[in-house]
Amino acid sequence: MNKLENGYVTGDLRWLLRLEGLAIFAFSLMAYEFMGFPWGFFILIFLVPDLSLLAYFQSPRIGAIAYNTTHSYILPLMLFAYGFFVSSSSADKVAIVWIAHIGFDRALGFGLKYSRGFRYTHFGKLGHRKESE
Repeated sequence: MNKLENGYVTGDLRWLLRLEGLAIFAFSLMAYEFMGFPWGFFILIFLVPDLSLLAYFQSPRIGAIAYNTTHSYILPLMLFAYGFFVSSSSADKVAIVWIAHIGFDRALGFGLKYSRGFRYTHFGKLGHRKESE
């Protein structure tokens, strides 16, 4: 199958996106510290976006929609912007943890999901790596 038809990134692009996730995770940690937010809160809610995985019990399609909704940068960036404009440190605190979580997941190679199932991501199939990739 042609690599362009696989529907996921391969090779150096995969590593670039994973490094980008690591950079976002590191920047989020620095921003969280700089803003003086409590680390206990960070630890407490860091894995909350993964509750979206429960939607996979409904169906792979619903699971992918829920996962992608909570693992895209769009909503946490909108929440951060809201917090910035209305001076809500609570919104900013949650948004930074959320962004950190997404960056951490991307650094580990957990990409956005296809409706075929949890293991099918934009980074490729989880647990499956070809030598040529």
